[in-house]
Amino acid sequence: MDPFVTSAAIFLVTYALIASEKVHRTVAALLGAVAVLLVHLLSQEEAFRAVDFNVIFLLMSMMIMVGILKKTGVFQWLALKAAKVGRGYPALILALMCLLTGVLSAFLDNVTTVVLTVPMTLFVVRLIEADPIPFLVGQVLASNIGGAGTLIGDPPNIMVGSRAGMDFLAFSSHVAPIAVVLLGIYCGGMALFWWPKMRATAELRAALMQQSEEGLITDPRLLRIGLGVLTLTVAGFLFHGPLGYEAATVALGGAVLLLLLSRQAIHEVLVEEVEWTSLLFFVGLFIVVEGLVRGGVIAWMAEGALALTGGSLTATSILILWMSGVLSGVVDNIPYTATMLPLVEHLGQSMPILPLWIALVLGADLGGNASIIGASANVVVAGMAERQGYPISFWRFLKFGVPWTVINLALSTGYLLIRYLPGAG
Repeated sequence: MDPFVTSAAIFLVTYALIASEKVHRTVAALLGAVAVLLVHLLSQEEAFRAVDFNVIFLLMSMMIMVGILKKTGVFQWLALKAAKVGRGYPALILALMCLLTGVLSAFLDNVTTVVLTVPMTLFVVRLIEADPIPFLVGQVLASNIGGAGTLIGDPPNIMVGSRAGMDFLAFSSHVAPIAVVLLGIYCGGMALFWWPKMRATAELRAALMQQSEEGLITDPRLLRIGLGVLTLTVAGFLFHGPLGYEAATVALGGAVLLLLLSRQAIHEVLVEEVEWTSLLFFVGLFIVVEGLVRGGVIAWMAEGALALTGGSLTATSILILWMSGVLSGVVDNIPYTATMLPLVEHLGQSMPILPLWIALVLGADLGGNASIIGASANVVVAGMAERQGYPISFWRFLKFGVPWTVINLALSTGYLLIRYLPGAG
């Protein structure tokens, strides 16, 4: 069998199953992974190597830490504070929660942030009796926008920064300005869009404002320990590169330390707090996409598209931006970015490479907002929402994600043209 055709067929069938929602997305991804193995596109050893365990263990570790912190009541406390700042108006609360999520995503990472903020959001929407889906999807879009701003904000950033030799400050100097602008426009736009569509009665708003924060913190000792360990973990993220550690090592160390100090029942934490369905979805998806790589599909698409630019730096940069935006909405932006790294390096031999790196980062990060499988944070939020009884359909996510993805890519195009490509050929 032709590897190109076979790998493409497996991917298309897997994606169709995910989009149809007739089969759970995790089952569909694992089914695709099994198909890749059965047709010998990859050996089992090659398939396991394709799984980015740095991502898997980073996610698992942060879920453990957040799960333990959740037991202290701190997220309900923060949520109530945010709701009171918003005076009980759903659209304003939505905008504030999106802003909080976007800012936190820049300094933690977007997956960790949504794991922190989703419980807060669900607590608030129950108080004001609002539809939780706009809040949940709104926050995950904000997390991907805010996460684009720093080296540690989104996994593709870490991958590009490492390959391009950019440290935290250098990377942020290139992408933080446009990320700040996009986040501000997004939060304002969400408030304006939802203001006439979401209303809370005067009675509900008054009841919310009368809620007391006292008593929400149920375990002050555990909170002090948890915040201390979380602070050490965030500091580790900032300095893990110079220290020679992967981000997952830092996160796993924090999770183990918190388990040790908190004396929580590990079985309870692992069963109740870790989103195993999301982690297994990533495992399956990594293998399916590696099948595409092995079959030559992604390289064929990328090289064919880049051939259209005729060697123009401007055309190549804009094409990488939009191609990355489109493809990252179809395949997870982490394996997509891994595939594009050597291609961008190759192009950099014949033209200035910095605009190409920035285009790749912005396209992969912002394009991940287009669909529910476009970015890690999307999948994690979908899994958490489903466990709480609020399933987010594939098509409803598209209705939120695609318009904002187009807007953000258009504004990023202007940023590239003004800052990096004035007068470029």
